[in-house]
Amino acid sequence: MKKIIKGRTWVFGDDIDTDVIIPGKYLRTTDMQVFADHAMEGIDPDFSKKVRPGDIVVGGNNFGCGSSREQAALALKYAGVACVVAKSFGRIFFRNAINVGLPLMEADVKCDEGDEIEVDLENGKVTVNEKEYTGNKLPDFLLGILSSGGLVPYRKTIQENK
Repeated sequence: MKKIIKGRTWVFGDDIDTDVIIPGKYLRTTDMQVFADHAMEGIDPDFSKKVRPGDIVVGGNNFGCGSSREQAALALKYAGVACVVAKSFGRIFFRNAINVGLPLMEADVKCDEGDEIEVDLENGKVTVNEKEYTGNKLPDFLLGILSSGGLVPYRKTIQENK
């Protein structure tokens, strides 16, 4: 995982729930490509065709609210989203994103879709259009999980180093 992530923004509003991130009818599969192909379908049916690897999703309050489906974070990750920045997150989505290795940061960022954005995970900073925003810096142990690619690889690393 990069400590500084740069990309193009996709901007969404408040209360983006897991049902619009990945609709329930796709939850019976374990095929990550299916999740990627239908990411954000509930709010932007063409998102998966337009998003490029390294793009960054910017949301408002309560991004990822709703059900506890881990597939929502997986859908964004496998669609190529490099990071999610939002004013606040649904707590279960927040933890699911960390667990699957999808970087995120809580920050109140003002930007337009397509803007270039830089997210400095280590220092809790976001820069858009030469304006810097202060976000909530993730604790070192969560950065460690993200650096390992998620919770399962992180635990394997700990076991191997015993």
